[in-house]
Amino acid sequence: MSDPNSGHTELPIPNGWFALAFSSDLVPGDVKRIRYFDRELVLYRGRSGEAAVLDGYCAHLGAHLGEGGRVVGDSIRCPFHGWRYDASGACVEIPYCKRIPPRARVRAWDVVERNQMIFAWHHAEGKPPDWDVPTMPEFDDPDWTEPRRFELEVPVHMQEMAENNCDPIHFQFVHGALEVPESSEMSYGEDGRFFRISSTNRHETPAGTFEIELERDTWGIGLSSVRMKGIPNAGLLMFSSTAPVDSRNAHSRWLFTVSRDMADLVGEEFIKGMSEGVLQDIRIWKHKIHRADPVLCEADRYLAEFRRWARQFYSASPAQTAQEE
Repeated sequence: MSDPNSGHTELPIPNGWFALAFSSDLVPGDVKRIRYFDRELVLYRGRSGEAAVLDGYCAHLGAHLGEGGRVVGDSIRCPFHGWRYDASGACVEIPYCKRIPPRARVRAWDVVERNQMIFAWHHAEGKPPDWDVPTMPEFDDPDWTEPRRFELEVPVHMQEMAENNCDPIHFQFVHGALEVPESSEMSYGEDGRFFRISSTNRHETPAGTFEIELERDTWGIGLSSVRMKGIPNAGLLMFSSTAPVDSRNAHSRWLFTVSRDMADLVGEEFIKGMSEGVLQDIRIWKHKIHRADPVLCEADRYLAEFRRWARQFYSASPAQTAQEE
């Protein structure tokens, strides 16, 4: 909660698409109990291969569908009395009763499976999706390597993680960069839900020293990609989704792929550098507060611009009102 004594303002859970699992974690017939958006949920994959996300508790007597629930066709069967729910959340069978009560349903979440992840749409007001998860073509390109996975749980609101992309100064003090990366102006997509910012810096690699450009794309809060450019005939993609467990905890999932020409040359070094770098941030995130009205200097203009852009992904709440004042 917000703490006026420390100056901390509790941010709400943002609206948008968030990855709740890697696709490879869920085969047909699998049922998983999960917790995101400060709610108990159940994730399952029906026999046809489609993934579904429902509220976790049965409408009957409240048994958790993720604790002993079983897939039957493309529905999930409650472990307590056998009520079955399809991917829309509707009860489709009560095995000992012909008439199904009209209120026999649970909330179903919009789901998209893309880029080897399973995404669910969250909106605090229950509004339907109004933008889409982008497709990363590198994942299906035979000239790029099979994606490598990385994931971690972070005890912080997900916006604290997202702000890193617009905070070039911290690379020098947290990550030991010899100089502050030179960043470009932020550019935006037509619908305003997307922005891009690039930074350049010199890197020493086993292939030589290069002027490396990192092109960072962001869709909503918690969905982003980083593409590395600057080494001839070589490239790297990091695609990530950070999902809110609740207002103080997040689960981040990353996928890395590199062009095959650079895989054995410098690919491993860049993957290691990016995945280990976030561990240096965690100590800062874990022990900081969120200032809704921070004292900023002229070098923080990217951060200030990001915060203005990020407001569109929150529904009205006391915490958000405080942030905007």
